[in-house]
Amino acid sequence: MIKATLGLCVATLALAGMTGCTTKNYTRKQTAPLVDHTNQLEQMTATNNRNVRDVDDRAQSGIKQAQGAADTATQSAQNATKSAGDAETAANDAVHRADSLDAVVKGLDNFRPMGNVTVNFGFNKADLTKEDKEQLDNFSQQINSAKNYILALTGGTDSIGSAQYNYDLSDRRAYAVVQYLVTKYNVPARRIYLIGIGKDKEVAPNNTAEGRKQNRRVEVQLYSSGDQNATNPGSGQ
Repeated sequence: MIKATLGLCVATLALAGMTGCTTKNYTRKQTAPLVDHTNQLEQMTATNNRNVRDVDDRAQSGIKQAQGAADTATQSAQNATKSAGDAETAANDAVHRADSLDAVVKGLDNFRPMGNVTVNFGFNKADLTKEDKEQLDNFSQQINSAKNYILALTGGTDSIGSAQYNYDLSDRRAYAVVQYLVTKYNVPARRIYLIGIGKDKEVAPNNTAEGRKQNRRVEVQLYSSGDQNATNPGSGQ
């Protein structure tokens, strides 16, 4: 009786052990795919994060490069503007101003007129038109053929407005012509003389529209001594 009871207990324990092993194996089989899937998700998330950071880094690098290029272009434009402004100032400073050529040109009797051109401006305007530039382009051929020469520019306005305003306006008109000849045709500014700028020297009556139009002008006169070896005319030039 005792042996039977012991045998039953051993069998029961053995069955319980087998049942426990089976349960653990089942659990491992069920949870293993979940663990693997979780690991895969973590790896994918890490990879995506790295890719996002890489894209962001490249984007930031591209933005910095673009900004750097824009800054360089802006600085270059500013430098070019400054250089142009400096050149304009230097050219304007080198131009002679006088009431007459006799006062500034030595040996003026040795110079003779070689040609002239007149450009006209709109009311209260100081910009060269396309037609004005074409006239100056044609006139430049005479300048290039001259040997020792000077240019006399007479600027003018109509009678509308104050005297001081018209002096300033005629200055701007004259310098517009100076800048065009100096920058496009390399005419030395020291050879240019501004004569009688203002509204004081009218070429037509100001009581008509046509007369006022003629007075809004810059006259350019070319004088040459014809002596290629002559020294440059002007006060100490």
